[in-house]
Amino acid sequence: MINTKHIGLQLPTVTFEVEKGRLRFFAKATGETRPEYLDEQAARAAGYRSLPVPPTFLMGADLDAGTLTTLLDTLGVPIERILHGEQSFTYHAPVCAGDVLSVESKVSDIYSKKGGAIEFIVKDSQIKDAQGETVVEARSVIVVRNPQENAA
Repeated sequence: MINTKHIGLQLPTVTFEVEKGRLRFFAKATGETRPEYLDEQAARAAGYRSLPVPPTFLMGADLDAGTLTTLLDTLGVPIERILHGEQSFTYHAPVCAGDVLSVESKVSDIYSKKGGAIEFIVKDSQIKDAQGETVVEARSVIVVRNPQENAA
């Protein structure tokens, strides 16, 4: 069982610059066809400063920085036992290529179901711009499958 003492655990802050190439690659990989996600001129014509971030792009920030690995190591959870359970985003402002963002994440809940057969780690993140304003709030739920002992 994952120790609930880790509720409130603050993970290392990740700071990164949103890059145009990564945005284009992500948009293409996810099947996005709207021109403002692929073409700088179309993005500006649509009212953006530069290429906008596709809706779920920021999920990768923690992955790129190794924050998930740090979390799992701290909690003693082997990566082969996890599943992606849920992801949500609340955007307070557009995020575009060239923006420098900081991601501050913490474990907001740990709970189990089915007699401990599955556990859930809830991670909330505040994503802030270079001025320290929150531009996105994100929540992810990681599902941990626990081996069940065979009854004799």
